[in-house]
Amino acid sequence: MEKDVSSVIVESWLKGWSLSRKVPLPVGFKSGFKVDVGDEKQKSRYVFPKLNDDFKELSEAIDEPWVFLKVCASVDEVSPNIPGNWTIEPQGYLMTCFRPMDFPEMSLSQDYHLEFEEYHSTYVVKILAQNGELASTGRVALVDDFAVYDRIITESHHQRKGLGRFLMKELEKISLSKGISKKVLVATEEGKLLYQSLGWELYSLYTSVVIQA
Repeated sequence: MEKDVSSVIVESWLKGWSLSRKVPLPVGFKSGFKVDVGDEKQKSRYVFPKLNDDFKELSEAIDEPWVFLKVCASVDEVSPNIPGNWTIEPQGYLMTCFRPMDFPEMSLSQDYHLEFEEYHSTYVVKILAQNGELASTGRVALVDDFAVYDRIITESHHQRKGLGRFLMKELEKISLSKGISKKVLVATEEGKLLYQSLGWELYSLYTSVVIQA
């Protein structure tokens, strides 16, 4: 049975994404939402909680490059419902975690140190190497009683050292200190494995399509 995806969760995630990226907040568009991103390679994005006629009609009406359509559905579901001029991005995963994450005992190696930044209800944690090189970074935006995680990145030559887990723990400390325990993010295939190991669950498959120039 197909799962009904909550428009509240989708909208809260999109608000957090917008705050994190310093772009305008989403506005309602038919059964979904629109964000005017204003980037050369992402002019705007339309996000829909489910694959429906609104999504299909929009895919037929748009012929402009770098306007993204995003929907809580699988690549296999989306593919036959859009014109052939659209490029389908790799499968994404909308994930949630409504309890404290599972962490092993850990501490940050003396080879690294933390830095913090805050803007627009968004908190940034950075892990830097001794030489000042950015090793890992991530953001959490607090909105609508949700902690929206975004831009969780560990540089390739700093991976497999537990930095990603330590970063997630620091981000969770911030949200819990503000009384927010419900967490949401959109993950890549690689990121999904890390989040599942920390207790996150797959909420919905998430597919993005775009007409490239």
